[in-house]
Amino acid sequence: MSSNGTSGARPSPASERIDWVDYAKGICIVMVVMMHSTLGVEAAAGKQGFMHLLVEFAKPFRMPDFFLISGLFLARVINRDWRTYLDRKVVHFAYFYVLWVSIQFAFKAPAFAAEQGWIHVGVMYLQSFIEPFGTLWFIYLLPIFFVVTKATLRVPALAIWLAAAALETAHVATGWTVIDEFAARFVYFYSGYLFANYVFVLADRAREKPGTALIALAAWGVANGVLVFAGYGDRPVISLALGFAGACAIIVTGTLLARASWFGFLRYCGEHSIVIYLAFFLPMAIVRVVLLKTGIVPDIGLVSLIDTIAGVVGALLMWWGAKRAGLNFLFERPAMFWIAPKQARPTLQAAE
Repeated sequence: MSSNGTSGARPSPASERIDWVDYAKGICIVMVVMMHSTLGVEAAAGKQGFMHLLVEFAKPFRMPDFFLISGLFLARVINRDWRTYLDRKVVHFAYFYVLWVSIQFAFKAPAFAAEQGWIHVGVMYLQSFIEPFGTLWFIYLLPIFFVVTKATLRVPALAIWLAAAALETAHVATGWTVIDEFAARFVYFYSGYLFANYVFVLADRAREKPGTALIALAAWGVANGVLVFAGYGDRPVISLALGFAGACAIIVTGTLLARASWFGFLRYCGEHSIVIYLAFFLPMAIVRVVLLKTGIVPDIGLVSLIDTIAGVVGALLMWWGAKRAGLNFLFERPAMFWIAPKQARPTLQAAE
């Protein structure tokens, strides 16, 4: 275990992408959209469908894996000077949060105003910079994780990891998203940073021994399902174990899919996971309203599935349309919002 994590990630050219990482991210982002789509449909319809079972099954590991992967390559950049580091890891995400929270409010403000007035809408908008709004809490929290990890480089890594694990086990519930989600998720992000070498070894072994990997995945699936549907998934310690086990399972699954070159769309989604995360709310909401209002699809589970697909594909279509319409600023950070030195960097930086 390295106190600074510098051995954690394998060096590779900046342009090189690792296939299983993109597959794993693709699985994660689809699960995130699935969760929001399914719960939104079920809340509006007042009943549950078959997709609810998938959402519940994925609950223990859906976000842990996303955060673990987010920390995988941190060792390559954590020793940069603070100005460059803050530009890439804080300002970058802050730009997209401010932009997209404003876009979301533009769509939702009329409904909010109809219920409680425009003054309340203004207060809600200001509060969104303290209390993350809607689906955007992930990119609000990531910069905090990046800063905390770099700021604690001189602290023994074992002490930080044990403290983070204790926070997750405590199931902190203050009602404040940043506090609660930090306590619940930081251990996974820090583990991705600290144990990246082991993650790559796991992926290598899954690629070398796919049969053994499939057996392990089957065993994990049974264990995860039994614990979740028996009501133990949220219990202290068990939730931590299921989070790590599920994250490993998604990594192995991503590796096997990459090995077989199956479901390339998942890899594409992983390459553009932040694009999907930023924009899926709009096509998801539109399709949900249309399907429920018209009743053209009577089965709630099928409505949730269609809505999930619409959220993912619709977000990608918005991104493609924005590029062709010259609205790059929606998904790429313009040069005016950079604070790092200008040398050796592009004019625009993609949301990834």
